[in-house]
Amino acid sequence: MLEKIDLEVIKNIALEASKVIIEIYRKDFQVEYKDDKSPLTEADLKSNEIICNSLKKLYPNIPIMSEENKQTDYEERKNWEYYWCIDPIDGTKEFIKKNDEFTINIALIHNQEPVLGVVYAPAIDIMYSAKKALGAFKNNEKLPIKKNDDKFIIVASKSHMSNETQEYINNIETTKEKELISMGSSLKLCLVAEGKANCYPRIAPTMEWDTAAADAIVRIAGKMTYNFETKKALIYNKKDLLNPNFVVE
Repeated sequence: MLEKIDLEVIKNIALEASKVIIEIYRKDFQVEYKDDKSPLTEADLKSNEIICNSLKKLYPNIPIMSEENKQTDYEERKNWEYYWCIDPIDGTKEFIKKNDEFTINIALIHNQEPVLGVVYAPAIDIMYSAKKALGAFKNNEKLPIKKNDDKFIIVASKSHMSNETQEYINNIETTKEKELISMGSSLKLCLVAEGKANCYPRIAPTMEWDTAAADAIVRIAGKMTYNFETKKALIYNKKDLLNPNFVVE
């Protein structure tokens, strides 16, 4: 199945969704709140519609899981070999603040492992993409890119920095000077994949669709996103779609 999917086609779907998102982003828009108190905008819904409709048309046999869709019952989805895992806008809080650090995320999961990922940040026009056996890329440059080795760079959440995360950062042992970069959305994982950051600890809640696409890029670039407790790679399509605490490095 994976060999039949053209990464360029998936990147183009993200670009199509981005046109609508940016149109809304550039004007005043309404913000609603879901039952879990997370924000929702017209851009989330329109992006979701474009991505889901495009994937259904191209790959009618691959099921879709999206943050903005009603979730399929576990008894049915546990049998999925392949499925799309989508976050039509990751970093809605950043979108609302208009600080440009939000992304469109499309991942293909195979047997609980992300094997293809597209993360596009439309406001800054940066495209991360990866496909197993093909490689990981930032725009068209292969990852990881050589980084500055003088400092130990840690990336952390702009909107969800927890005390536990701060404690983890404080306890990192390194002979280099530590530098902390705050950033929104799945771009944090991509910075580690790229080589700009050494690690990204996340000791705060995330859902599978928040990480899936960027996790594909991380793994295919030769890094790993692992469970904070077990030190094993994150798995997807669990009964509970909440991620455990994790570290990317």
